[in-house]
Amino acid sequence: MKIGQLKSIGHNVADSSASGIGLMIGVFEMDIFADASANKSGFVCIDFVHGKIIDGKISTATQRAISHYKEALPGLCARHGVNFEEIKVLNVRYGTDPVYGRHFTVTVESMDGKRSTDQYIGMPGRKYKKQVKRALQVATSHILHLDSKDDVVNERQE
Repeated sequence: MKIGQLKSIGHNVADSSASGIGLMIGVFEMDIFADASANKSGFVCIDFVHGKIIDGKISTATQRAISHYKEALPGLCARHGVNFEEIKVLNVRYGTDPVYGRHFTVTVESMDGKRSTDQYIGMPGRKYKKQVKRALQVATSHILHLDSKDDVVNERQE
């Protein structure tokens, strides 16, 4: 199995559950970010391979959804051409905070030891580095735009 395939599966599961709708498991309403914010730590960590909560407390609805994801995971793997038995770890840490808002971190590992951790921000989940780069570009563009307006104002004043 290629690690890219496993990362794709991890992102699909994480993004589906983060959406609050759970289309992957057949329209299932939940709010994993509300669960995360209800915890003192501000996050919750889920093991999707075993359908267990690693850290934090979650609502009954979210717990039921996690069970459905565990059941649906082998089918998703098959559609991606991956043997479910080759997945050692598929953990997702969901969090919410004033700086990053809704975010999640996906950690995957195959039985042969290939491991990856990716961070995502927002809904739908976008890679952390890309999101930060985009935000910096927008901020820089805005600052340059303001500077050009200041130049025009300064020219008029002189």
